[in-house]
Amino acid sequence: MKKRMTEQQEFEIMKLVLDKFLWLGFGIMAFGLYKMFYDRILNGVIWMFTGAVVLVIFLVIIVREYEIVK
Repeated sequence: MKKRMTEQQEFEIMKLVLDKFLWLGFGIMAFGLYKMFYDRILNGVIWMFTGAVVLVIFLVIIVREYEIVK
């Protein structure tokens, strides 16, 4: 028999998972900045773009999961 989580528990777990996406995206973009300084600029831009894609995926997951409405 599986236990059901409350909305608050589900939100806390989702926050932990999405926080990892945020750190991963930031880390990739920081690595891209490093590459721009010490390697070819194009390599850095590609890494920065990859980090931005990870952050957009993060945004899509949040909007889809929690239906943010003004």
